[in-house]
Amino acid sequence: MSEPGSLIRTLSGRQAARNFHSYVINEVGRAIVAGEMPVGSSLPGDAEMMDRFGVSRTVLREALKTLEAKGLVEARAKVGTRVLPQSRWNLFDRQILAWKLESGPSPAFLRSFQIVRESLEVQTAQLASENREAEHMRLLLYWQNQRMQMSFQPEPFALAEFEIHRVIAEASGNPFLRSTSAIMEFGVAYSTLARLSKDLGAPPEGLAEAKAEHYERLIQAIDKGNPVAAHKAMADVLVPIQPI
Repeated sequence: MSEPGSLIRTLSGRQAARNFHSYVINEVGRAIVAGEMPVGSSLPGDAEMMDRFGVSRTVLREALKTLEAKGLVEARAKVGTRVLPQSRWNLFDRQILAWKLESGPSPAFLRSFQIVRESLEVQTAQLASENREAEHMRLLLYWQNQRMQMSFQPEPFALAEFEIHRVIAEASGNPFLRSTSAIMEFGVAYSTLARLSKDLGAPPEGLAEAKAEHYERLIQAIDKGNPVAAHKAMADVLVPIQPI
């Protein structure tokens, strides 16, 4: 069964970080999101963290600045760096969602995520049906075929499914919707992992079969320029995510 981190890296096209700066960001960020560093708690002092991660003060400070920009921590003079509540986190940030996926999102988090994902992606499908071009349709048909062909290989399958959503966002012509790829990544990765967990590996009929008809109707609606049908088909694709 695929690991969450591996699946997210497949979708985003990123390799695991190999530099010290990224290593510190990943270790501290993951620990915060997983609750290993509780809200309101203070991070260890610079000397302790430098020793723990084997990095210089400059690398540590830059990493903490990145985490502060994500809303995970807040540095205050004479107080130190403390962990902020989830309400302050940038939940549209790809790394934060990846850490959330690895730590196991709660049912409440998934319900909130589903509301946002549906509101964004049904609008995206409608706009795509009105603004799509020939190249978008070529790519959608290609990735639809890949989704079916890779039905027994979780990571290539998830990549193909994600690309369908990404191309639809591109076809929408709306730059704000195009920038929500982290939301799409999380949704595709979590739903794939949920299916694998439920069936203890790739199901006998393959991962693609469960929503094959919905995706076919979605792409047909976009091709025919039917926003009402595209809205309905995308809503059917985005069935509520069940907790793993």
